[in-house]
Amino acid sequence: MKTPKARTIRPRGTPWILGLIGVLVLVPLALILPLAAVAAVSGLAIIGGALLWRRLSTFAVAQEVVSKEIGVLSQRLVKLEAVTAALIQSRMQDSATADGSARPPDEAVKALDARFDAGIEEVTAEIGILSGIVRELAAVVASQDGDIARLRVQAQAPQPKPVPQAAPEPIRPRPAPAAPPPPETEPVAPPMRLVPRTTLPAARPSDHFATDADAAMLIEAFDGEGLEVFLQPVVTLPQRKVVAYEALARLKVGDAVYAPETFLPVLERHGRTTALDRRMLQRVATIARHLQGRGSPASVSYSLTPHSLFEPGFLRSLGRLVSEGPELAGRVVIALPQSSWRSLDAEQAALLAGLRGRIGFVMDRPIDLRFDPTALAERGITQVKVAAALLLRPLDREARPDIALEDLVTSLARAGIRLVATGVEAETEVPDLIDLDVPLAQGGVFAAPRAVRSEVLSASPEAAPPPPPSPDPPPSPPPQRRPFRDFLRRAG
Repeated sequence: MKTPKARTIRPRGTPWILGLIGVLVLVPLALILPLAAVAAVSGLAIIGGALLWRRLSTFAVAQEVVSKEIGVLSQRLVKLEAVTAALIQSRMQDSATADGSARPPDEAVKALDARFDAGIEEVTAEIGILSGIVRELAAVVASQDGDIARLRVQAQAPQPKPVPQAAPEPIRPRPAPAAPPPPETEPVAPPMRLVPRTTLPAARPSDHFATDADAAMLIEAFDGEGLEVFLQPVVTLPQRKVVAYEALARLKVGDAVYAPETFLPVLERHGRTTALDRRMLQRVATIARHLQGRGSPASVSYSLTPHSLFEPGFLRSLGRLVSEGPELAGRVVIALPQSSWRSLDAEQAALLAGLRGRIGFVMDRPIDLRFDPTALAERGITQVKVAAALLLRPLDREARPDIALEDLVTSLARAGIRLVATGVEAETEVPDLIDLDVPLAQGGVFAAPRAVRSEVLSASPEAAPPPPPSPDPPPSPPPQRRPFRDFLRRAG
């Protein structure tokens, strides 16, 4: 049975032709009589709205017709379902009769099958017709919605104000035109020439020591006695017992004390970062020796600047620093950023491998949490310092580890590496770190960095009995009242 085609519903071309004619007439009219043009545009807008309303009414009627046809189709489907159910039931009854019962003749079965097939073909044809009508109706309604949206935008747009026509000026005799001045030649710019930079880059405007005078004052303080050492403890979780210290460089210029974020750019411009690392490591060794004399097992770590790795002889000087005091083995720890550990060349890796067992290694300043515990353990790294914000805040896909954070801490511990959460400044962050099984933490919530006294740094290695206990290095932080939430998390 051939499926009949539905009537095609599409936008008519007459309104578009009238609109084009109106535009061709209104453009010259707007130049001659603006007020008349505004009135004509308003009239066309009213006529267009009336035509649009008429078409929408037609579509509403067509939609009602389609809904009625769909209702008729549903009734036929119900009737077909009833016929099919009756046919199936009759066949099942015939199969359940006794062996001696008579079966219906083949002609009756064929007649029922033909009737069934005819009903299916009829329903299929009507479904095809209705589907075509619905598709065309949807396309036309979508186009009408676009026309309505454009008309609304045009109605909301401000209409051009009529420009008053100026009165004609009286005709006056024109003076004789003067001779045109000779054309002047435009100056040609000299060709640009690229000159290679031979000086150091200028300081950033946000630097505290942007001018040369301020930078000279900072260098003078660095060469003098302005370099100070502050210690901040690293504690265990949840016991908060001090197990290590981190040495932080501070530079005192006048009455102000600056952190490395402020004076390191100036030292980098003047090539003094390696000198800073050498002086800090000497003081770290002195502090570690002082702690050993007091019977403390805590180690002291210091974060090197990446530039010192490329300084000739710097890594060899680390070996000489520890060889002068064998008792400092494992008590002096150096930290390098994640980018430096990933970009070590063969010579640097060999020199650092020769220091294993005498100097501890730490990886800090990570740019992502995609750690390879096995590779880190092969480098001799025993600690990984990660900011608490990276552990407790949502991360980008590039910085997120391949496994869960709890599993990351476990895999690091399985390789003999302990995770240290740094920058813990709020007490509410501590229970979350405990939930992640972070073993070590560091931050202002436990203890703020404190300056080391000058007599501790000036003590010689051959000094006699250790000095009496002093407040420097800072003692273990006093017990603090912990929130009840922390107690419940540990009890669970």
